[in-house]
Amino acid sequence: MSGTFRARRPASPPPGTSYPPPTSQRFPHPRDEHLDADARRAAASKGFAPGRTKYYPPGGLDITSGELKLLFVIVLVACAVRLFRLSKPNSVVFDEVHFGKFASRYILTRYFVDVHPPLAKLLITLAAFIFGYDGNFDFKDIGKVYEHVPYVAMRMLPATLGVATVPLAYLTLRALDCRATTALLASVFIIFENGMVTQSRHILLDSPLIFFTALTTFFWCGFCNEDKHRPFTSSWWTWLALTGLSLGAVVSCKWVGLFTIATVGFCVLYQLWNLLGDLRIPPRLFIRHFMARALCLIVIPIVFYMLMFQIHFAILENSGEGDGFMSSEFQHTLGGRGMADTYADVAVGSTVTIRHVNTQGGYLHSHAHNYPGGSKQQQITLYPHRDQNNDWRIFNATSDADSEFNWETSPLQYVTPGMRIKLRHISTEKHLHSHEIRPPISDVDFQNEVSAYGMPGFVGDANDDWFVEIDHGDKRDKESSKRLRTLRTQFRLRHVLTGCYLFSHKVKLPEWGFEQQEVTCNKNAVRENSLWFIETATHPMLPSDAPKVNYKLPGFFAKFWELQQVMWTTNAGLTDRHAYDSRPDSWPLLRRGINFWVKDHRQIYLIGNPLVWYLSTLSIAAYAAVRGLLILRAKRGFRDFDNTKVVKYDALCGFLAMGWALHYLPFFLMGRQLFLHHYFPALYYAILLSCSVFDLLTSTLRPRVRLQIAAVLMILAIWNFQHLSPLAYGSPWTKSKCEKAKWLKTWDFSCNDFYEDYSQYNVAGAATPQQAVVHTTIERHGAPPIVVEDKAAAVIQQQQQEPAKNEQQTSAILGMGKAEPGRDIFAGEPVKEVKSHTGDARAQQQEVAAPMSNEEKEISSVVVAQTTTMTTAATDGGASSAAEDAEEKQEKTEKKEEKDEKPVPLSVPAPIGEAEAIAEKVAAELYPEAAAAA
Repeated sequence: MSGTFRARRPASPPPGTSYPPPTSQRFPHPRDEHLDADARRAAASKGFAPGRTKYYPPGGLDITSGELKLLFVIVLVACAVRLFRLSKPNSVVFDEVHFGKFASRYILTRYFVDVHPPLAKLLITLAAFIFGYDGNFDFKDIGKVYEHVPYVAMRMLPATLGVATVPLAYLTLRALDCRATTALLASVFIIFENGMVTQSRHILLDSPLIFFTALTTFFWCGFCNEDKHRPFTSSWWTWLALTGLSLGAVVSCKWVGLFTIATVGFCVLYQLWNLLGDLRIPPRLFIRHFMARALCLIVIPIVFYMLMFQIHFAILENSGEGDGFMSSEFQHTLGGRGMADTYADVAVGSTVTIRHVNTQGGYLHSHAHNYPGGSKQQQITLYPHRDQNNDWRIFNATSDADSEFNWETSPLQYVTPGMRIKLRHISTEKHLHSHEIRPPISDVDFQNEVSAYGMPGFVGDANDDWFVEIDHGDKRDKESSKRLRTLRTQFRLRHVLTGCYLFSHKVKLPEWGFEQQEVTCNKNAVRENSLWFIETATHPMLPSDAPKVNYKLPGFFAKFWELQQVMWTTNAGLTDRHAYDSRPDSWPLLRRGINFWVKDHRQIYLIGNPLVWYLSTLSIAAYAAVRGLLILRAKRGFRDFDNTKVVKYDALCGFLAMGWALHYLPFFLMGRQLFLHHYFPALYYAILLSCSVFDLLTSTLRPRVRLQIAAVLMILAIWNFQHLSPLAYGSPWTKSKCEKAKWLKTWDFSCNDFYEDYSQYNVAGAATPQQAVVHTTIERHGAPPIVVEDKAAAVIQQQQQEPAKNEQQTSAILGMGKAEPGRDIFAGEPVKEVKSHTGDARAQQQEVAAPMSNEEKEISSVVVAQTTTMTTAATDGGASSAAEDAEEKQEKTEKKEEKDEKPVPLSVPAPIGEAEAIAEKVAAELYPEAAAAA
């Protein structure tokens, strides 16, 4: 004992008492776990760990009160960083175009389809609903200013989950037996990671995904600690069940959550493999371990995932833009799409509607518009909505010339296989027709054009004739295989003269075809695309008590499975290139980001924190190198794995590296459109791994030195964050600072969008959001002068105040600095509201045209806004002829010419009264607002 050390003597007991007995002082807390060797051996044979000799915290989390205070401060800092300027910008940012629109659909209960599961969208919708959103904002374009939308509350949800991810990172590393300094470093890295900050501040799905990924990792680490200590306790079951619930939540946000399930799944397999090799574990106990994990980690996530879709279906109870992606049976479960019972029998003379089987069940359709080329006969299309232009009448082609045959009075003649029929379009009285002319879009030799040909009273020709070929019927209806039966028989129509089959596929006609689906006659038709069925059938000779049928509505499981197939197919179809997409090999090196928003000389650009990003990538490479070296040393006989420190950090870093790999490497197998934000779940694991490497490298240092090193890294991370923070918050920045911040040439944020100096933002702020108004005065003889707005002078003044405008326009032309949302696979698909004009559809068309602005007018069913942009009306086409169209266009041209005429100064003085009249007329034409006020 050192001479400077002095043993402390116990305090003297109070008078009248004595020291406690030695046994009581030596063992102040006697425990039942102090068993003899036989008892310990019996416990081990049942799979229980040895008895405890000290207090064991639940989940291995031995958090001190000081750490709880530190954790509270960390959360406050995270709130400050994530919630700062959350209301800015007050306009739509990046994929808020899609996910805000989905929230509107939920509130309006209109069915839609998305490639992502519904949980994150439901949470965002809940926030919007609580704060009074009515769903009447369209989220149409990036930069569109929010009006009557609680967008701050909607952004608050992903921001709050982003804040909650920070303490989860701290607790996870503590559960993995890392030091408090290491956990603090990981928390600071995640707080000041620019990419995660940017992503969590908007109405996007990645912040909930990262949160539930972190939550799953934390719960799993807690369960593993419980499992090492004592299995099958209440605490053990709690951690395991919470892990299963979190797995269900992460996969219910995005299918990327399947990678988190794979991470936990590999850990479970490793645990079960070790249990299987432990001879102390009897088979019955092993089966118990297996069943517990299967129940909590397979059954619970599946039930939770399906429950989210049950809520999804319950809310979206009405017909909407997503109907066209679902089967006919599915569509009829939605409000507004129900159908009355229809006759089961189909006979000659029946009025029928015919639907395609394979491409979401569009109707065989025609309208009074012709093809611009080819035969120039009437168009035949596939149309997704109910309409009178979908109605056809079936005739027997072998007896239609027989004057004695009358289908209205003759006995019923059912349509049987091989019957030669004609289909007459009821509205236009033309026959379904085909001939050896190439179709307008699928211009190949084996495809023929399909048109409507004829006139009222015309019997038709042989090109109108089709053979009926029944493909199969319904097992519930034996007659459906012998003759056409409504909703029960799937059949093909073969053209009599050319032998081609009536065919449709997912090819759209151009604007002149109202973007409806092309119908052709295909000599090499794929069977699935040439199958049709009859949806409704009526006949005057059928009695009212004749057999009727209707769709067999699918239950929840059928709807759930069908939607999963649609999501999988459409997700794989996201292959179009995007201006800011990237491939996985560029993510760990932070080669480029994503332009989210550009407006008012500000920009939001998703880019990571370079220090955090590169340290995490370096830690991945270091772990791979060191692990490979350890394997080589083990082959040479070195016993590194006998060292407890090596075993500890190998298990810790191996788990995190596996999580990174499973969340990153699968993207190399995907050909779909990918962005930098797809790397964020892998980045979370990489950040934890980099901090674990820090824990290992500083394990031999004194705590104060370790804290100093961590403080230096945290300061550097904060400086990196601050350096690029204007891109995260969309705050003012200068062009020179922006250029200096481009550390890599591949960082393609546009510096031309910023002002040269901060003072220009103050001037612009005073003139915005409304354009500066310049007034001019018109003197009138003998009357008060008129003060009106001089729009031309205002434009000139605005251009003078914005010297960088030309550069900004140039960069926009080059595609730089223009924010674009990620591609919506459902845009431009059957979700479009295509309307038809004839019959009842005229009312539908009027409903669509009602909310149009006064600047839009209808010309031949094409809406032409009187700007430089032309858009196609979502209409099928009216009954106006080409001559009427030309006449209407001519009238509009003449009106435009009259409007564009400018007054010419008179060379001869006019009388005072006449001059005054001319002046008033000119003022009224140029300044209608002032004239109205006068």
